[in-house]
Amino acid sequence: MLLEGKVAIVTGAASARGIGRATARTLADHGAQVVILDLDADTAHEAAQSLGSAHLGLGANVADEAAVADAVDAAMARFGRIDVLVNNAGITQPVKTLDIRRADYDRILDVNLRGTLICSQAVIPHMIAGGSGSIVCISSVSAQRGGGIFGGPHYSAAKAGVLGLAKAMAREFGPQQVRVNSIAPGLISTDITAGKLSDAQEAEIRSGIPLARLGRADDVANAVLFLASDLSSYLTGVTLDVNGGMLIH
Repeated sequence: MLLEGKVAIVTGAASARGIGRATARTLADHGAQVVILDLDADTAHEAAQSLGSAHLGLGANVADEAAVADAVDAAMARFGRIDVLVNNAGITQPVKTLDIRRADYDRILDVNLRGTLICSQAVIPHMIAGGSGSIVCISSVSAQRGGGIFGGPHYSAAKAGVLGLAKAMAREFGPQQVRVNSIAPGLISTDITAGKLSDAQEAEIRSGIPLARLGRADDVANAVLFLASDLSSYLTGVTLDVNGGMLIH
């Protein structure tokens, strides 16, 4: 039980087949009490209860400072500590550069990048008070390779910003034993990607992946578990690629 006695917040974890839910389930399986944050409070509650009665689901827009602060206060009131934050909440939009409008840009940046900052700001003081903490930020291979399959350039920019933000926070809060790391998933089979690729398109993508398959949500969840736990106690500021070799540096 790698996370026995720990409390973990996972944002954007209500979707049944998403990376967030798989992560919440994996952390719970390893002993963590999990707080699921998602837009809809009822859906978040149902997702948390699917893990067991010890867990908590709360509604919050990660780009809303007041809502996030209220959710973190509720988590502290229930559990008295926060040891792990997984900044997973994200949205995408498959458009080209010249088609991006300001409202599109603001929406994508608000959730993916601003939300990562806001949630981190809300939990870091509690982690410092507790003597340690681990923050895991979910970025994307599209941030590294300059574009993906389902995300536009503003999504790539937001996810690249997540990598830079995580490294800066890792440097700033390392002396307080708060570790901050990132994961850059490749193409993962989730509700977001379901039904959007033809067999021919999927075969072409697989041909460019050395492990010859698309990723699974559990592949990312297991990497989060590693970074959240003491197995990675001397790692901070790293970016862990989970892409089957799609991008090899």
